[in-house]
Amino acid sequence: MMRSPTINIGSRVPGIAPNVAARANPNIAGGGVANIAGRAGVGMAATPGRIGIPSVAVRPTMPGRVPVVLPRIARPSIGDVRYSPNTYPGCAAANRDASGACRDGPLAADRGGAGGPPRRSQNAGAARRNAGVSAVNSRSVPGQIVAELDGALSDAQIDALARRYRLTRLGAQNFPLIGATVGLFRIADGRSVDAVQSQLRTDAGVRAVQPNFRYMLQDQASGPAPVEGDPAQYALAKLRLPEAHRLALGGDVTVAVIDSGIDVAHPELVGAIAGTFDALGSKEGAHVHGTGIAGAIVAHGRLMGSAPRARILAIRAFGGGQGATEKSGGAESTSFVLVKAFDHAASHGARVINMSFAGPQDALVDRAVTAAAGRGIVLVAASGNAGPKSPPLYPAANAGVIAVSATDASDRLFAASTRGRHIAVAAPGVDIFLPAPDNKYQMISGTSFSAAYISGLAALMLERNPALKPEELRAILMQTARDLGAPGRDDLFGAGIADAYGAVSAVPSATPVVAAAPPSPAPVSDPQPAPATRALEQAAPSMASDASAAR
Repeated sequence: MMRSPTINIGSRVPGIAPNVAARANPNIAGGGVANIAGRAGVGMAATPGRIGIPSVAVRPTMPGRVPVVLPRIARPSIGDVRYSPNTYPGCAAANRDASGACRDGPLAADRGGAGGPPRRSQNAGAARRNAGVSAVNSRSVPGQIVAELDGALSDAQIDALARRYRLTRLGAQNFPLIGATVGLFRIADGRSVDAVQSQLRTDAGVRAVQPNFRYMLQDQASGPAPVEGDPAQYALAKLRLPEAHRLALGGDVTVAVIDSGIDVAHPELVGAIAGTFDALGSKEGAHVHGTGIAGAIVAHGRLMGSAPRARILAIRAFGGGQGATEKSGGAESTSFVLVKAFDHAASHGARVINMSFAGPQDALVDRAVTAAAGRGIVLVAASGNAGPKSPPLYPAANAGVIAVSATDASDRLFAASTRGRHIAVAAPGVDIFLPAPDNKYQMISGTSFSAAYISGLAALMLERNPALKPEELRAILMQTARDLGAPGRDDLFGAGIADAYGAVSAVPSATPVVAAAPPSPAPVSDPQPAPATRALEQAAPSMASDASAAR
């Protein structure tokens, strides 16, 4: 049987307006908008307007003239992936224009949160001159380096190398996936990363060295969750998933989710977890982002994921970022941790790896991605939430990765979607209704969730033909996509919005296909007042893969 029609896929809930740039970001609504109004100052007076769109009255310069009221454009929220200006706009979310470009404002090594951007001062020029250094430092963990070591070195020799260069060894591990031993070190005496890298490159025991780059998840909280069966599940119809589920459900295909913590006990995910691994070695609990990503793939209770009978390999690699909490906030990861995650996924039977995060180009992570692709693993990544002015983000821009941009219920591009020639397809990613920790639900946006839908679609295709190669799967996805935007492939939507039914139908079946019935939705009891756990108590603060995004 197909998904119950009570989902009522139709017009959107009034008041949820996808891609409206004025939507307040939970992390800046209290500060950024207030500060915009508060900074009107001399010569400007803020007048009431819609949330995030105050009007500004320009005082006349000549007697008798009537003040001219101009609309002030809302400054959208962008993902907090932390980059230098040549790889990512290095300014706070409140200082971006509608296209995602930086306005004349301070660069930030960290998203400011509720405080809003600082006021301009006489030293603003000096701050801008030093901003480049701050932005460069923010791309990686301060004072940490990652080095590929000679595999013949013993632990004692690695410790001796660390002492020789006045470093503290934080960890070292052999990764079979990339055939290398990698060490993580901290610079304890204040020397620059560049200086220490130069020294290490002269050592015979060091094969390669780089900063420990940061990666951020790509999402944006959209507001309180609706009741079950809300039109927020418009993604099902857009992707033609009910039709695709007649052919395949992703049965026994393992999808590795490299993300923040997943609530494996959530009713939407029960029975779908193949295993768990904490690459951070932390004791953090479940997180909204990881739980939402898993739900977009395998939900099978009151919601429906894109592959409800796939198996999730839950790999925690994100957590503990600036402002992060157990259940919400800016979780982040690093080069070293991500290589651990890829290595575990490859060695534990993952057929698909979902990468709903973004960061700078990184030689170490590039090697892990390339090695996983070489093993026939399908790699799907969020394009990123950095907006139209951003250069390509990684791992989405790596060769062999299926990069996914986000669309809304009207097939418009998510305003914050990163563009580029590497985009393969698009999928819904605006106002997506998904599970959240503690048996709750959330409404959330970002290219993260678009990627998750495509990871599930890849699982459907692999169930139909397990011998399908990653490049063949990618080609079928693009050939069957429904064109959006300019005719033909473009940098916004790639080949267009994915068509699950078209893609699964186009896969040559390895075995005779028996029509499958998707899992039945959980039975709904007699109408009663909605329990408090049905919705998040408050909208989850924006996170950095998939990172607050302009809408």
